[in-house]
Amino acid sequence: MQADEMREMTDSDARARIAELEEEQFRLRFRSATETLEDPLRIRSIRRDIARLNTVLRERELAAAKPAPAARQPAAARNPVTAQKAATAKKTTAKQPATAKR
Repeated sequence: MQADEMREMTDSDARARIAELEEEQFRLRFRSATETLEDPLRIRSIRRDIARLNTVLRERELAAAKPAPAARQPAAARNPVTAQKAATAKKTTAKQPATAKR
């Protein structure tokens, strides 16, 4: 299953698909312990499909919870300690003499 197909699914469809894949993964693992599988790479593809679906769900969750972007304040306005350090740095750089390059 491609990521584009997964993004087109609704949240409930994606969760249902995850449950189906987890059940299939369990059955394949159980069978692999008792016998050889026809397609042992199917376990890997199922695991990756589950991860892709979980990623799509998490992206949607983060997009829904993301607040509106606010105007960014300078560091000095956000933190008074940073403002004090910036003022101190300006004073010390002004006192240092310029050296001539040869």
